[in-house]
Amino acid sequence: MDVDTRLLRSFAAVAEEGNLTRAAERLFVSQPALTKQIRQLESQLGVRLFTRSRAGMTLTAAGQALADGVPAVLAGFDQALQEVKSAASRAARVLRVGFLAGAANEATQRIIAAFGRRRPDWRVEMQAAPWTDPTAGLASGDTDVALLRLPFPGQDSLRTEVLFTEPRWVALPVTHPLAARDHIAFRDLWDQPFVAAPAETGWWRDWWLAAGEREGHPVQIGAVTDSGQPDDWLTAIANGYGIALAPESAARYYARPDVTYRPVSGVSPSQVGVAWPPTADTNPVIQDFIRCCLANRPPQHPDRIT
Repeated sequence: MDVDTRLLRSFAAVAEEGNLTRAAERLFVSQPALTKQIRQLESQLGVRLFTRSRAGMTLTAAGQALADGVPAVLAGFDQALQEVKSAASRAARVLRVGFLAGAANEATQRIIAAFGRRRPDWRVEMQAAPWTDPTAGLASGDTDVALLRLPFPGQDSLRTEVLFTEPRWVALPVTHPLAARDHIAFRDLWDQPFVAAPAETGWWRDWWLAAGEREGHPVQIGAVTDSGQPDDWLTAIANGYGIALAPESAARYYARPDVTYRPVSGVSPSQVGVAWPPTADTNPVIQDFIRCCLANRPPQHPDRIT
């Protein structure tokens, strides 16, 4: 019997969380989709894996037996898949670097140039990722190393080094009443509709909505886009569907005549880091890239961090 590893990952998440909602957030899928996957797996195996109740999802005896064996199966599969992809990358002498938004901002080109001098026979392949993949391909093995925003889901299983910190600003349509201000208090934005990432991104979406910094004030959602795609995100803002928190550097990288960016006080800053899997600790090429990242960190300006 062939069982899709995607179904096994869904099962493992529900088994560990004991709750469909939390498991769906962890997997970045909707709860109905996750429920369908669990039922599909039960149908394929011909057994009931969970007992469902208001308290959550409890493993049956059959479910517990599967839960005991699945982690090792998935770990072995993931390692084999990553080794295959890494071997192909090494054979082609291509370093696959995932990134979110502006990567390491202006330092990105300096990092790549420094790596080119250190490894002249290698080529860097930059792979953009949407916000729905906050590990920028590391979790799937599609990238070797990544430049991304901290914190992110799955960070505990990876190695990370902070490269720099920058404030979170707010992106507004130029016609917005608050656009005339030089500086905006976050409290003044609480009742504004926001353009948000998809709900299945869970706490990652909440962090970019600063949901935990509203003193319990509810978030108003005006539109939902995959904010890893700047055009969709900026168009929703420009059309007046909502505003959005963004890194300060977005004002440089995503400048548009119909969108303006303003500094915000009362909200924590964003960090950019380099991340890599533990298996790359002994990979000399990846370690060279990390050294280039650390050696080319932009200078920090504490007065600009709110």
